[in-house]
Amino acid sequence: MSLALVTMSHSPLLEFADPPAEVADAVEGAFDQARAFVRDYEPTLVVSFAPDHYNGFFHDLMPPFCVGCAAVGVGDYGTAEGPLDVPGERAEDLAQWLADHDLDVAVSRRMEVDHGAVQPLEILFGGIDAVPTIPVFVNGVAQPFVPMRRVRRLGEAIGAFLAGLSDERVLVVGSGGLSHDPPVPQWATADDTARAMLLNGRHPTAAARDLRQQRVIDTAKAFAAGTATIQDLNPAWDRALMAVLASGDLSPIDAMNPARMAEEAGNSSHEVRTWVAAFAALGAAGPYEVTYSFYRPIKEYIAGFGVMTARSSP
Repeated sequence: MSLALVTMSHSPLLEFADPPAEVADAVEGAFDQARAFVRDYEPTLVVSFAPDHYNGFFHDLMPPFCVGCAAVGVGDYGTAEGPLDVPGERAEDLAQWLADHDLDVAVSRRMEVDHGAVQPLEILFGGIDAVPTIPVFVNGVAQPFVPMRRVRRLGEAIGAFLAGLSDERVLVVGSGGLSHDPPVPQWATADDTARAMLLNGRHPTAAARDLRQQRVIDTAKAFAAGTATIQDLNPAWDRALMAVLASGDLSPIDAMNPARMAEEAGNSSHEVRTWVAAFAALGAAGPYEVTYSFYRPIKEYIAGFGVMTARSSP
C-alpha cells in the first residue's frame, strides 16, 4: 500500500474573479505543482474529504460525516455535472470498517456533491470520473459541529483502512478553507426564505442558482475593493494551521474550538476539517513528509488559499 496527499483550498470564484495576474499565475503554478505530484504518484484510488455548501446536504438531515457509495456532481459554478467513478463495494467496505471501529458515519448511495468535491478532481485529473474516487462528506457549514478530535479520529480510522489496501496507490484529498467568511446563510440569523433553502434547497432552478451564485460573486468584488462587510482573512491563523499539519503531530488540533475558529477565521473556516481528516489519514499509515506548500491570502477568491502535497516517508 502507498499513500499520498493533496490538500487544497477551493473557490467557486476561480472562473468568476479577476485577481492580479501575478496572483492568478501563482495559484496556477501551485496547481501545476500538485498536478505534477499526482502524475508522478499515479493513484489508483482517491479518497476525497470535502464539505458541501447547501447543494447536497441540508438541515432536513445534516450528518457530521457521510461516505458516498455513489455520487453525482450538481454542476454549480460551472463545475462538472454527472456521476463520479465511485467503487461502490470498496466504499461499502470502508463504511463497515468505520462502524466496526466505533465511528458513526452516514452512508449515501446517491451523494450529491458540489464544487467543494468536484473542483479538486477537475484541477488534478481533468475530470470527475478519471480515477475511482470515494467521496467522504465532512460538514463544514452547519452547526452543531463535532469536536475537532472526532474529525482527527475519522481520518485516522480511514487511514488505517487504507493502509490495509495492498493493491492500491491511494491519494487522499482534503478540499476547503482556509480562513474565509463568504456570504453563506447561518440558520440562527437567516430569514424565512433563506431558511427554506437551508432546510431543503435541492435542485434549484437555473435562475435561483444564478441568483445565489451572483450574490457570492458580487461579495467577492466588494471584498477585494474593501467595501464588503464579511470578516477579513487571517493569514497568521492559516499558516499556523498548515505548520501543525506539516509537523506530523496533530494533537494541537484537538484544542481547536468551533466558536473560536469562526471568530478568528470566519464562519467557513470549519472547512479545514477536511484538511485535518486528510492529514490524519496520511499519518495513520506512518510518518510523512510534506513535499510542497503554497499559501496566499486572496480577497478576490474570498479565501486564504493554500495547497499542500505530502506522502508517506520511505
